[in-house]
Amino acid sequence: MLAIVCSTNEGVKALEKYDTEGAVNCNGGLHGIGSSTGKKINGRPFVGRFVDNDPQKKLAIPKPTLPNGECPPGFLDYAVNMIHLDSNRLSFLTAGGHGLRETLFYSLFSHLQVYKTRDEMLLALRYINDGAVSLDGGMIKKCGIFALGSRQDVEVKFPLISGESDVPPDYIEAEDVVRKLKWETTKLAADIQREQQLLDLRKGNSISQD
Repeated sequence: MLAIVCSTNEGVKALEKYDTEGAVNCNGGLHGIGSSTGKKINGRPFVGRFVDNDPQKKLAIPKPTLPNGECPPGFLDYAVNMIHLDSNRLSFLTAGGHGLRETLFYSLFSHLQVYKTRDEMLLALRYINDGAVSLDGGMIKKCGIFALGSRQDVEVKFPLISGESDVPPDYIEAEDVVRKLKWETTKLAADIQREQQLLDLRKGNSISQD
């Protein structure tokens, strides 16, 4: 869901409800609809695929391409994929079964592109939709908004990684199996709790009717 168009201001107000202290009421509006189906609408994760056989589980986001099929000169990657996660962090999962890269880092960086130099970034302007940065301090925000000013002391740095995993492949596979089993167990426990609550509610209603 990217946007909702409402015909009146009252429709906008109905989308989200608040309590007396101003906090969002998760039982009303769109949040209430999501809760009734067992899902949350906050922080929607990346829903695409991962790069095949990538131990870092990088997101398979289509790269910008020139008419000749090549990437623009100087394009390095998307910022979300240039973050190296330690092997023990790769096993972290949300309640929905998603990892850190497709949730936390994707919500922070989205499709932010990274280029070697400002000049190369500017030449690729027509292929930039969600902003870009260059290693020498250049920055383009969303919708073509440029961040101007002197950046002589600003550098965008990413640590050098050998590209090889620091743990054996069989260990990574076993870790994946364990984290999936843990997630399935947690999800099953939540399903059981939800069904038990519904059962208790039905019992209470039947008793009150008697």
